[in-house]
Amino acid sequence: MDRSLSYADILKQTLQEATQAQPRLQAIKLYPVCDTDSGHFLIIATGWDKQRWIDTILFHARLVDRHVIIEEDNFEEGLTSALIAAGIQAEHIVTSLDYQSGASPVVFQAV
Repeated sequence: MDRSLSYADILKQTLQEATQAQPRLQAIKLYPVCDTDSGHFLIIATGWDKQRWIDTILFHARLVDRHVIIEEDNFEEGLTSALIAAGIQAEHIVTSLDYQSGASPVVFQAV
């Protein structure tokens, strides 16, 4: 089995599920953006927050060398636990700082 393909499927499904619960107080919408060709997976938030326009990245992960590299995770409880529960091995999830520095990756624990 091609692990990178299954990890891409897991990322796509997890991001789609995470965006189903939309914010209720503001007119902000969450959108999953999944590019399996480049290996980038994002959740963006756009809309009006009171009197200002919001257009921000809530979550960004990349698939590189059979690792899920978390670039940004601004969800209150994070999406790492959901990714592990969906089948991505905890030791294959690293932060971008750990990956770029070559340091031993932080092993995430499912809660």
